[in-house]
Amino acid sequence: MPSNKRPRRLNYAVNKKWPKTGWKVGNAVAHYTKLQERIKFEWETKWLLNAVKIVTVKLNKYQINLNKI
Repeated sequence: MPSNKRPRRLNYAVNKKWPKTGWKVGNAVAHYTKLQERIKFEWETKWLLNAVKIVTVKLNKYQINLNKI
């Protein structure tokens, strides 16, 4: 017996009210700026350089220009 209800399970992505990557970009930019402040204060440690490398890969993936941050 077919039901007359629409299949909500198939419309999961359509029913979302916000994009899935909503805060990822903002958090990546905030993380990058915080790391830059720490580098000015603590100098360039290996941990900070590795963290900056990871964040720059994320920003490049989101196509954000590092010169405008």
